[in-house]
Amino acid sequence: MCLATVYKESDNTVICRNVSRIDVDGDSVIIRDIMGEETRVQGKILMVDLANSIVKLVCE
Repeated sequence: MCLATVYKESDNTVICRNVSRIDVDGDSVIIRDIMGEETRVQGKILMVDLANSIVKLVCE
């Protein structure tokens, strides 16, 4: 299983680790980790690097 780390693009801070699912709901990104914890972030997906398990978000 490949799990991702989600970063905030502006300063490269980690928003969430061990991410198993990402959903988009309008202007929100809903991130779920392997334990089922959900984090909702206002913003959009900027980049997904599947080879390195990296996701970058532009947060509003």
